[in-house]
Order: sequence, then structure tokens, then C-alpha cells
Amino acid sequence: METYECFKDLAIILIAAKLFGLLAKKLKAPQVVGQIVAGLIIGPSVLGLVDQSDFIVSMAEIGVILLMFSAGLETNLKELVKTGPVALTIASAGVFVPLVAGWLLYSLFFGFAPFGSEEFLRGVFIGTIMTATSVSITVQTLRELGHLKGKVGTVIISSAIIDDVIGIIVLTFVIGFKDADVKPLDVVIKTVLFILFSVVVGFLVYFLFKFLDKKFFHQRRIPIFGLALCFIMAYCAEKFFGIADITGAYVAGIILCNLRDAEYIAGKMDISSYMLFGPVFFASIGLKTQFDGFTLGLLWFSLAFVAVALLGKVIGCGLVAKLWKYNTRDSLKVGVGMMTRGEVALIVAQKGLAVGMVDPAYFTSVILLIICSSVISPVIMKLLYKGEKRPDETDGAKMDADETDEVPAEY
Repeated sequence: METYECFKDLAIILIAAKLFGLLAKKLKAPQVVGQIVAGLIIGPSVLGLVDQSDFIVSMAEIGVILLMFSAGLETNLKELVKTGPVALTIASAGVFVPLVAGWLLYSLFFGFAPFGSEEFLRGVFIGTIMTATSVSITVQTLRELGHLKGKVGTVIISSAIIDDVIGIIVLTFVIGFKDADVKPLDVVIKTVLFILFSVVVGFLVYFLFKFLDKKFFHQRRIPIFGLALCFIMAYCAEKFFGIADITGAYVAGIILCNLRDAEYIAGKMDISSYMLFGPVFFASIGLKTQFDGFTLGLLWFSLAFVAVALLGKVIGCGLVAKLWKYNTRDSLKVGVGMMTRGEVALIVAQKGLAVGMVDPAYFTSVILLIICSSVISPVIMKLLYKGEKRPDETDGAKMDADETDEVPAEY
């Protein structure tokens, strides 16, 4: 692709994402829903105006990194520590229930295979795809609704992060039975090492930034250094520990969330995210959707796959939240907030495709799950939060801003 072609693609994505985002807002739905639908319409499946190029993939990856970094910056650390045990048990249920349900679904469609057989592992892998939670969609929805900093919002985010770590461990164990080169124990060790790395680096970096924040309070060099930390943590998570880069970005935000300038940093990140990287990321979900070679049998499996994947998260996570004395409405928020799928589900599917654990035809089912969960979850979340007081203190972090939003003078 010629270099200048990317400018055309970006222009189309931004215009379509904004127009469909505004349309979704008029229809009382979160703007992210419109942005995802915009990507579907301008993508290869409908109009074919924009392709999923390497450039767009990279831009989308930066978008989700910025989104998770901002979520970390806006996290209430005390509330996060307080909800740690709750988040761990919710995340565990959010992995176990979909994993078993996915294997059962595959077995009902294609027959129950002997334990340890290749067909049995295929069924388990279908369940493994269902375990992934994409917190980015829910983060953006909570930010639009003004409930990201609430108790339930914090539980959802921390549960989703833990969910991804557990899911990656499960993925490696499953692939380990297929590929002798992958050692499941290595992943467990690397995960523990990443946690230790984050704690040590976190303490050192926090005090360094606290010094810089005191000396250069409310100056743009602080957000710039913060963004550099975000990219470094994302890189280290993937490169050295095999953990999703979004987890590293979220940890970077957590490290800086108690700074005096945390909201200032988040505000600067939101300018780039709202203007460019965010719309590209959400539209890219729609761009990935293709329906070539979609048979009737695959359609029935895909519909069942989507239904089981969504209900698995709601039932597993929602019931555990209920056991922790959350009321029914808040338990549903947790379950619905955990049912979105996105880039992590795609990564899991692609890993399975690479080692021959899943047929390429089932990739369409994964895309359909991502589209449906990304559209349905924000709508239900908005209904569940309807009429509730917003706990967020400021609206500066929202991408729900209207067209009269002012950009700071220094920009």
C-alpha cells in the first residue's frame, strides 16, 4: 500500500466513526457502538472503503493501549486493593464457566471425544476463546456513563485484567498439550515474575514521578514521560513476560494514579484518544468482520457460540458477585461488563489457528461474538445505570463530549 493511502483510510474512519457515534448518541446508545458499526459498514464486508492494513492495526493497538492507560490513571487504587479478593474470584468464575460451556457446546455440535484426544482439545480451545474479556469496550462505556471510578466499575476493570492473565495461562496450558515446544509452567513463572517486576518498578517509578510532579506540576513534560512509561510497560509485558500489552499499559496507569497530576495526565491522553486513536480502535473491530464462506451450519454454531459466550460471563461473574453480597442490579452490571470480547479473543483465536487447534472457518464466529458483545454490552450497561448518580468527579476524561468541547489553550 502506498504511504499516502493511509491518509484516505484515516479520513474515512474518522468521519464515519464520528457520524455513526453521533447517531448512536441520538438513539441513546454509547458512541462506541456507533464507531464499531461504522467500521463494519466501511470495511470489506459491506462498502469496502477501508481495508484492515498493517498501519490501521498498529493505530488500533495504540488506541487500546491509550485507553487502558487512561483507565489505570482514573482507577481508585484504594478501592482496587479493597476489591482484590472479589475481583479474583469473579475473574476465576469468568474463566471457568465459559471454558466448560464452550467445550460442552462444541461437543454437542460435533460429538463428545475421548479425554486428551485432538477433538477433545478442539472443544476445550473453543471454550478458551470464550474466556477472554475485552475490558476496553466496558472501560469506554463506563467513562461515557460517568461510572468508571465507582465501586462496581473498579471491580469490573480489575476482574477483567485478572481474567486476561488467567485466560492466557489457560491458553498456554491448552496449547501445551498440542505443541511440545510450549511449556505451561514457563507461563506461570513469567506471570509471577511480571507481577514482581510491576511492584518493584512501580515503587521506583512512582517516587521518581512524584519528584518530577512536585518540580514540574501541571507541565506537559509530565504527560509525555507518563506516555513513555505506558509504552515501556506495554512492551515489557509482551516481550519479556508473554502478558498482554494492554495489561502493561493498565499497570502503568495504576503506578501514576495517585499523583497530583493524574487527572491532568489522563486529560492529555484523552485528547489523542478521542480525536484519533480511539475511533480507529473501535472501528477496527468492525473492519475485521468478513462473512466469506459462511455456511448455514456454521451460522447455527456461531449463534449458539455467541449466546453461550455471553451468558457464560453473565452467569459466572454475576453469581459470584451476588455471593459477595452485591445486589441483583450490581451483580448484573458485573456480569454484563465482563461479557465484552475484543482484541484478546482475536489473539487467542489466532494462536489456536497458528498451531492448528481451530479451523479458519470458526474465526467468523469469534468476530461475530466480538461485534455482538461490543454492541450489546454497552446498551445493557446504560440501561442498568439509568437514573443512578454519577460518582465520577469530573467529566474531562469522557469521550462522550459534545461538539463544543474546548481544547486547552496550550494546544
